[in-house]
Amino acid sequence: SPGRAPRPPRAPARLPRPVRASEPFRAKMLSVPGLGEGAAGRRSRARTEHGRTTGARRPEGALTKLHLAATVQAAAPHQRARGRSGRGLVVRRDDLRQATREGREGNLVLFVVDASGSMAARQRMGAVKGAVLSLLLDAYQRRDKVGLVTFRGKEAEVALPPTSSVDAAAARLESLPTGGRTPLAAGLLKAHDVLRVERMRDPSRRPLLVVVTDGRATGGPDPVALAARAGRLHAAEGTASVVVDCETGVVRLGLAAQLARELGGGAVTLHELRADSIAGLVKDVTAAGRAA
Repeated sequence: SPGRAPRPPRAPARLPRPVRASEPFRAKMLSVPGLGEGAAGRRSRARTEHGRTTGARRPEGALTKLHLAATVQAAAPHQRARGRSGRGLVVRRDDLRQATREGREGNLVLFVVDASGSMAARQRMGAVKGAVLSLLLDAYQRRDKVGLVTFRGKEAEVALPPTSSVDAAAARLESLPTGGRTPLAAGLLKAHDVLRVERMRDPSRRPLLVVVTDGRATGGPDPVALAARAGRLHAAEGTASVVVDCETGVVRLGLAAQLARELGGGAVTLHELRADSIAGLVKDVTAAGRAA
């Protein structure tokens, strides 16, 4: 109206500052069950050129490390038929045995982090980021590749494609925004896409899926059933997994443990993730889930 001073422009809404991670701690080791053949590292059991001798096999291609006892054992029953007359053992090429050795490999540790409103309380999210940061530091020491998928609102995104740069993952984690609904199924499906590409790119590097959530799923029709179906998709492909259960409070729904069962893996609380906690943690996380 005439004579009235114009209103000053409204200041843009300030986005909440990202929550800082709590102090990192020494995390318990999580490993992929079975025996891999990936790049040298310090996480899961693997067949390697170096390490302790665990057995013998027929060589495939050139013989690189002779298993003497197994070679002698293979040749001994045939000495009379081969006309042995002196002390020396008659050994033929078919008798040669390659020593098999076992060491450790590095894995692809793919984090799927729930950044929704149900996780957004400042104290709680700080603890969650601290736990993931602790696992990232552990991955660095064990020569793993790492990747980061986050989900909040209506969708999931690849915050960091698989990389050997743990520093980059930690930086993305620090700036992670939070709030909104919980599209858990979208997060799991996005992780499935990432792992599918990585299996084609580096088939010998076995993945470990680490889902950090309270297990709640909201948004869209029947979100809990969709999340369970997405979990079973990972289980069907034999992906090793562990759910870090972030549920707090007196009344607990047990949704994270239920998700772990769908994934065919195990579940641990934030407290159990600490290496100095009293509670034990089975190293082979998939085997732990199937035994439950």
